[in-house]
Amino acid sequence: MNYMIDQIHSLPTLMHQIFQPLDDTIRSKLGHELCLSLKRLFIIGCGDSHHAALASELVFESLTSIPDEPMMSLQFARYAAGFIPQTGPKTNLVIGVSVSGAVARTVEAVRMGGQAGATTVALTTSPDSPLAKTAQIMLDVPVPQYSSPPGVAVPGVRSHFTSQVALFLIAVRLAEVRGRLNSAEAAGLRMEIQGFGEAVEQTIKVCEPLAKQTAQEWADAREFVFNGSGPNYATALFTAAKVLEASGDPALGQDMEEWAHLQYFAKDASTPTFIITAGERDLSRAEEVAVAAKAIGRRVAVIAPKSLTNLLKNADVHLPFMQVREMFSPLIAAISGELFAAYRAEVIEEPYFRNFSGGRSVEEGGGISRIRTSETWKEWQS
Repeated sequence: MNYMIDQIHSLPTLMHQIFQPLDDTIRSKLGHELCLSLKRLFIIGCGDSHHAALASELVFESLTSIPDEPMMSLQFARYAAGFIPQTGPKTNLVIGVSVSGAVARTVEAVRMGGQAGATTVALTTSPDSPLAKTAQIMLDVPVPQYSSPPGVAVPGVRSHFTSQVALFLIAVRLAEVRGRLNSAEAAGLRMEIQGFGEAVEQTIKVCEPLAKQTAQEWADAREFVFNGSGPNYATALFTAAKVLEASGDPALGQDMEEWAHLQYFAKDASTPTFIITAGERDLSRAEEVAVAAKAIGRRVAVIAPKSLTNLLKNADVHLPFMQVREMFSPLIAAISGELFAAYRAEVIEEPYFRNFSGGRSVEEGGGISRIRTSETWKEWQS
């Protein structure tokens, strides 16, 4: 049984389950005074939560016109929080994203943000968690339980999906209250987001057999590189993370432009190199990178809508996703990479998370890595 594939298949139903409760809680908890006062956003998290924050940056800035700084929790907590501009009450908003609500670094970051005078929000499934108790506002993320066999940890896809949907809906809420969208436009965007469940379902249907075939044909590969730009740089990071978690292979998420400056010179000519694009702002560079990767012997996979015929000329493999607007595309584009990661683990018969062996343990989210028990700052250190 491939439990990761099983969870990917659950995503269309998950959208129907979470959409209305999420929208309701966001609209009730983010009041008009806060929405109208904001001058800057900081969205923080670790791992998948950071990827969700990064994926939503274009949505926030396009819809709200508020500058958004997605940041890793450690960077914000210990290097940025003390330098937040002092622009008045409720002008800075820090959103800490953590499904468990127990990640020590994100709790620390929210605490530091609050001490710096920002309004703090916890986006979490755990209302009694340290993160929820530290933040001033708690947005309860309703991820229904999805059972896996006892002792089996599955790379997260449902939680990441839910975090992205929540962040999209927060952006719509802010834009509507601030007058950037009228009520009809905001309602239309909410319907568009809710409709992504169908786009996910169609992407799974079309892409799954291709992802499985690619995993089988590239079974000899020993490393993978995933490239994306803008919002899909987040998709590249997230997809690389799923490969690391699922199969344990060295996998790198890279910015499209940076690949041309760095991985272009990597020694192993046949390294599978994935190019992820929605076919909008970064399309011309994606086409150039595909040509370059092919010319130096890379196995090239393109994760993109099927309409991008010029880009696909240089692809050995095409893992398609349904076309949506670029700012929303990470929600759909991630599906193709998740499918590949799940089948890669199956093909090479590697247990997820290395079965927490070799000195690792499942306690506290990773044992000695101390994700949940790491020492934290109680106050900002100048």
